[in-house]
Amino acid sequence: MTRNGDFKQVVRARMAETGESYTAARAAVEASAGPREAAYDAARAEQQRLVGRLFTGGRIERVPAKRKVRAAVLLEVVSRFEPGRDYAEKEVNEVLLGVHEDFAYLRRELVNYHYLEREAGRYRTAARAPERSNVERQEIPAWEAHWLPGFLAGS
Repeated sequence: MTRNGDFKQVVRARMAETGESYTAARAAVEASAGPREAAYDAARAEQQRLVGRLFTGGRIERVPAKRKVRAAVLLEVVSRFEPGRDYAEKEVNEVLLGVHEDFAYLRRELVNYHYLEREAGRYRTAARAPERSNVERQEIPAWEAHWLPGFLAGS
């Protein structure tokens, strides 16, 4: 039985439309999208659920305390940077000020989560997605594994 609430919502929506049982609706949903697409869609839905209510006009009022939600927010924030481009600290601060007034905290967190790399006072998006330990993977949204490698590669 799945524990993914977003996937369950899709299945239940199909049940309401077709009158199918949960098992039949689930099989139809899984068959309509290949496993890779279904996993991507579920991860994207989870990402939207985690951050959708936090951003208003591209800004957040507060940085979330829960690590998984904070990581989801940081994934949204890193998307404002151009992969492969070098940024001076001042430029990074300007981008982050567009998100939240505590730009220094966001900058540190982006580096700590390995979304940005810092060298000699210059910043750039990570060259590749970070390797995560099992413990870290529990605190990182699934969206990272689906979206981040392509973003960092510039696609």
